[in-house]
Amino acid sequence: MRFPRPHTLRARLTAGLVVLLAVSCAAVGVAAVVELNGFLTGRLDQQLREAGVRFPASLEHGVPLPSDHDGDEDGDGDTRRQAAGTFGARLVGSTVTNAAVVASGSGTGTVTVELSARDRRRLAGLPADGEGHTVDLSTLDDYRMMATEGRDGDVLITGLPTESVEAAVHRLELVAAVVLGVALALAGVVGALWVRWSLRPLSRVAATATRVSELPLSSGEVELWPRAPEADPRSEVGRVGSAFNLMLGHVEDALTKRHASEERLRSFAADASHELRTPVASIRGHAELALLHPDPVPRKVVRALERIEAEAARMGEMVDDLLLLARLDAGRPLERRPVDLTRLVLDAVTDAQAAGPGHHWTLELSEEPVTVPGDAHRLHQVLANLLANARLHTPVGTTVTVSLRTDAGTAVLKVHDDGPGVAEDIRPKVFERFTHADRRRTEGAGTGTGLGLSIVAAVAEAHEGSVRLRSRPGSTTFTVRLPTGEE
Repeated sequence: MRFPRPHTLRARLTAGLVVLLAVSCAAVGVAAVVELNGFLTGRLDQQLREAGVRFPASLEHGVPLPSDHDGDEDGDGDTRRQAAGTFGARLVGSTVTNAAVVASGSGTGTVTVELSARDRRRLAGLPADGEGHTVDLSTLDDYRMMATEGRDGDVLITGLPTESVEAAVHRLELVAAVVLGVALALAGVVGALWVRWSLRPLSRVAATATRVSELPLSSGEVELWPRAPEADPRSEVGRVGSAFNLMLGHVEDALTKRHASEERLRSFAADASHELRTPVASIRGHAELALLHPDPVPRKVVRALERIEAEAARMGEMVDDLLLLARLDAGRPLERRPVDLTRLVLDAVTDAQAAGPGHHWTLELSEEPVTVPGDAHRLHQVLANLLANARLHTPVGTTVTVSLRTDAGTAVLKVHDDGPGVAEDIRPKVFERFTHADRRRTEGAGTGTGLGLSIVAAVAEAHEGSVRLRSRPGSTTFTVRLPTGEE
């Protein structure tokens, strides 16, 4: 049988206290029982010495004879001075010639004992050393017997029953067991209360640590307001609580500095993006104007102006994306209007087919339109970014499947492709900013700014939703979940 192990410190301390008490009480009880048994057995041996061999010697003739040299010449070898139950036996050689016990009640009568062959062998095996030995006879209970050599070359055995000794020992065992059980029960209850009271400061520290662990510390402003209650600094628990509070103070300072740094970075990104929009638009406009000039322009200059226009357009998109991410990081609210997500999917797939005719585009839509509360423009951007990601990072001929359904008050949008998959080292950071896909996933196609999927994650989070990636060679799926606002 396997006993359950206590898991909490309080349970372990209580269990250890009870076990230690049980071992101590058991040791005391065993020592008391052994000592009492030895003491009463010694008293019984003393009574055997005092009784002498008068009773077994009287068994030879039944009456005392002056000419008999068996130790009863004084004429008092009868049963009047023997306790009831006294056993007597006479052995000549190894043969038991007589065996009897003093009858109870009469005080003078004897009862002959019929001994079995096994009992006779046991009596014959007793050493005649005048010391007490415990013998178990089949016809009688346990006896303490003493064998002494007689004057006629015979062996005289006197015995007293050990019933009184065994009764006293058993009674002590019973009392010890009852007292031990009650003591263990009381010790378990009192010990549990005492340990609980002693560990109360540690329990408060653990409760504080649990509350701190439930706080969102990954981003945003964090205030670690819970603190462990003060305890005696001289105790181990008090020192743990003080160290824990000091650690929380350091963590709070670090998180405050991190939040201030993030706020400065967000403000810088927002300001820089906002300020860059005008010069980038101006560069693009001047490049377009130069290309429209009617005078002949060298081919190399035309090519340079076209590259300037293309890169200015790309930079403008990046600036817009950075500005959007900065606004989302700042927690600016988005529009909350009913958006027909089914219509957005149809429009986005139509645009993707026009941009990537070499891909195979399929739709899996539910029969009923799917509507979610949110910002239609930002949700369309989510779809456009996911489809552009599938188009740019998979080879021509890849099948891209877009599915939309509802599941328990949640709109589930999936974009699946059978391309080469996302590299394993990129998967953990695929939604981070400026993360670019493995070049092997793209066969000559251009790469984006590295902000598309980070915008998808930010917009989904702003709509109280989530986005997940599952990818392996031949199967890549982006899953966006958005609440529909319906119970």
